Amino acid sequence: MTKAENRAAARAWHQERMRQRAEEVRAEAIATDLAELGWLRHYLIFGRKDRRADREKLMSAIDGYVGEMTGDRTALHAKNHKCG
Repeated sequence: MTKAENRAAARAWHQERMRQRAEEVRAEAIATDLAELGWLRHYLIFGRKDRRADREKLMSAIDGYVGEMTGDRTALHAKNHKCG
């Protein structure tokens, strides 16, 4: 392998590694956002006592944003579970 080929291979490896790191950082940021939005959605459903703001509009906005991030608008919705 010549020096030029070695440099090209090293550059390609570095670019691929940087792409992987950026993808990992983005996935971690999305997971953090989903956790916080899940908490907010849960609060709007169960813990909110003040009725001045329209709860349905807020939840719809959260669901829309989650849909943009993940492609699944219902990612934060409770999933049905069966016992037994």
